[in-house]
Amino acid sequence: MSLVRKFASVASGTMASRVLGFLREALIGAALGAGPVADAFYAAFRFPNLFRRLFAEGAFNTAFIPLFAKELEGGGEAAARRFGEEVLAVLVVSLVVLSIAAILFMPALVATVIAPAFVDTPGKFDLTVDLTRIMFPYLFCMSLVAMLSGILNSMRRYFLAALVPVLLNIILIAVLVAALTAGSDQSTVGYWLAVGVLVSGFAQLGLLAWATMREGFAMRARRPRLTPAVKRLLVLMGPALLTGGVVQINLLVGQIIASAQDGAIALLNYADRINQLPLGVIGIAIGVVLLPELARALKAGDHADAQHLQNRSLEFALGLTLPAAIGLMVMPGPIVALLYERGAFTSETTAMAAAALAAFAAGLPAFVLIKVFQPAFFAREDMKTPMWYSFAAVAANVVGSLALFPIYGHVGIALATSLSGWLNFVLLAATQWRNGDFRPSGVTLRRVALIMIASTAMGLAVWFLNLALANWFAGTLSQRLLATLGVVAVAAGLYFAIVVATGGVDRSELRRLLRRRRG
Repeated sequence: MSLVRKFASVASGTMASRVLGFLREALIGAALGAGPVADAFYAAFRFPNLFRRLFAEGAFNTAFIPLFAKELEGGGEAAARRFGEEVLAVLVVSLVVLSIAAILFMPALVATVIAPAFVDTPGKFDLTVDLTRIMFPYLFCMSLVAMLSGILNSMRRYFLAALVPVLLNIILIAVLVAALTAGSDQSTVGYWLAVGVLVSGFAQLGLLAWATMREGFAMRARRPRLTPAVKRLLVLMGPALLTGGVVQINLLVGQIIASAQDGAIALLNYADRINQLPLGVIGIAIGVVLLPELARALKAGDHADAQHLQNRSLEFALGLTLPAAIGLMVMPGPIVALLYERGAFTSETTAMAAAALAAFAAGLPAFVLIKVFQPAFFAREDMKTPMWYSFAAVAANVVGSLALFPIYGHVGIALATSLSGWLNFVLLAATQWRNGDFRPSGVTLRRVALIMIASTAMGLAVWFLNLALANWFAGTLSQRLLATLGVVAVAAGLYFAIVVATGGVDRSELRRLLRRRRG
């Protein structure tokens, strides 16, 4: 299977989750708007999600996957299974201790880390504490899900691990439909959502446990011990704690600062949810596939293949992300209005969320490109270099947020997040260039230039179409739907016509994908 087809396999599973995620967010917007319960829910949900991204999908997987892939490549399935069992034993005990401690000290965590400004509003503060306590065991489930996903990805079974987050959205959509049908008050909806998050965690864990056993990779329970392999994992995890979760750290920093503005946390979440569609679908696809593939290539000493993998990943990332970013920056208002503006989500809320979306979209290409360059460090077991660059990005985000928030409010926080992403990308790319670990080929540089030209032409077309269809965007829901879908269709058609005609995409790869779909 070619690299792009592997990306497509992961992206298709992630796309299903993201599309359902939009429906979930639209229902939350209709039920809660940008009020205090929405602020409390998103603040509470961000905390276990932060740990999940930092520990499970970030530090743990960036360290675990290269080691597991090398065990699989060098020692076979038996050695890989033994390593997995040793890690699983230590992981379970660590997660249980962490979860108990967090639940016990949750009021202090909310007051100091999650949303300090909520202390001034007792009802909002108490609700946030309750919701975070209910949802925190979700971290336990998702950490084990991340490990099982890493095992499946290392065995080149990508689709189900990418699809399993759909369960979270399905369960929360069912909860919201039931709550809205019953006419529940906003506080009750918040509690129902928290329980739904917890239930979804166990559902995802059960599905992936079944999938790994079906692949013949059932793991036995072992007594937790710090074996040399586990110690090596922990050594690699330390620097990766910040590296793998820098986006989430930036969002948490923004949340702490934004808690001083009523509704700001919810507004940033609504905007980020739209920005996460291309970031999640493209970025996750690259990160999931590229890390084990690079680890295998470097283990085999095939540096030419490693260069090829990064070149194709760079083209794939920019080819889809750059036009998406420009589109979101040029027409954020119509997109936000179409997806969210109903019920408690007013036109004023739309305007504020749209401004944040444009600011987030400015950093979209950077965060996807980070997914292209970080795995090259991780595959070489160099966790410290990306760690220091993540420190720099977080520091830039904190300084930028503090400087811009008094001037631009929640939009300043989104803009600071984007700027920090560009800083992180530049540092990673410059280091690989200086070390000679990556040199973009002439073909890749040519394709990147053509992608930039096509994206610029598309952005100008979208700008003029926005002006021409202004009355439609301000009309009924059906008019807004037709206008938005029409602009998106024209923009996509124009962009792909240019890149295909000029050779901005790999035509042979595109033909193979189309033949596969027809087959």
